[in-house]
Amino acid sequence: MKEYLVELTTAVPEDADPAEVDRRRAAEAVRAGELAAAGHLVRLWRPVGELRSIGLWRAADEAELYEKVLGTLPLWPWMTPTVTAVRPHPNDPGCVV
Repeated sequence: MKEYLVELTTAVPEDADPAEVDRRRAAEAVRAGELAAAGHLVRLWRPVGELRSIGLWRAADEAELYEKVLGTLPLWPWMTPTVTAVRPHPNDPGCVV
């Protein structure tokens, strides 16, 4: 699987029903757990004081990442992604290339 650094910024529409937002957020947590168990979501961070996330994700290719991984997130319709394909660096202390 290839690895991707993904930044997700979520903008909930102002006219969104609060109950729908709560439902999607709860479902998002469940789906993230499923994607982690399947090996797609490796790590997830939230920058301090910001409403965005940065994660390390795995997928066979970018098409799978968008269609079968990120696109299945309940909050996806409200998300703006920035995706960067990454590979191990020869000087990464945690990796032998």
